[in-house]
Amino acid sequence: MKTIAKSAVVLLTIMGTALAEPHTGEPAPEFTLTDSNGQSHKLSDFKGKFVVLEWLNHGCPFVVKHYGSGNMQKLQKEFTGKDVVWLSIASSAPGKQGNMTPAEANVAKEEKGSAATAVLLDADGTVGRLYNAKVTPHMFVINPEGTLIYMGAIDSVKSPDPADVANAKNYVKQALDEAMAGKPVSEPTTTPYGCGVKYAN
Repeated sequence: MKTIAKSAVVLLTIMGTALAEPHTGEPAPEFTLTDSNGQSHKLSDFKGKFVVLEWLNHGCPFVVKHYGSGNMQKLQKEFTGKDVVWLSIASSAPGKQGNMTPAEANVAKEEKGSAATAVLLDADGTVGRLYNAKVTPHMFVINPEGTLIYMGAIDSVKSPDPADVANAKNYVKQALDEAMAGKPVSEPTTTPYGCGVKYAN
């Protein structure tokens, strides 16, 4: 009985860790995912660099807003050009909007002109749930020490209208600019907006 009880405690501890919400100022949850080219990526492999996580679903009007206007690609190009690692993560379940095969993800990446370092496929939603990613696009920024320094919306105008991009404060750019200049992130947490992530039921 003691062995069973101990196993239950270990299982609950593991589950509790996996389901705990991430917090800024704390280590970003570790994960390993395979990208659209079949290459495995472990978050800790990027220690020493800034990392952006972008939750992605090309069928979502809010994602369409940022890709259709070129806003997301511009941001990706600016910061990957500064040696930032940009990981787009698709957590949509099979049969749901935004789910992509590796080939489909590569076609979308090329068609949209994405400058992401990689598109990671998370069809079972494990990493999405680990980060409590609620919407697309839900954004996270991790510093070179592996600490989560920003999570929330891409910008300050919660609409699907591309015309609103020009008038919005870009929180991701602000967080990266401040952190890369050695300053504290002035707005480390904001409320994300977009389409709910299409997890498996």
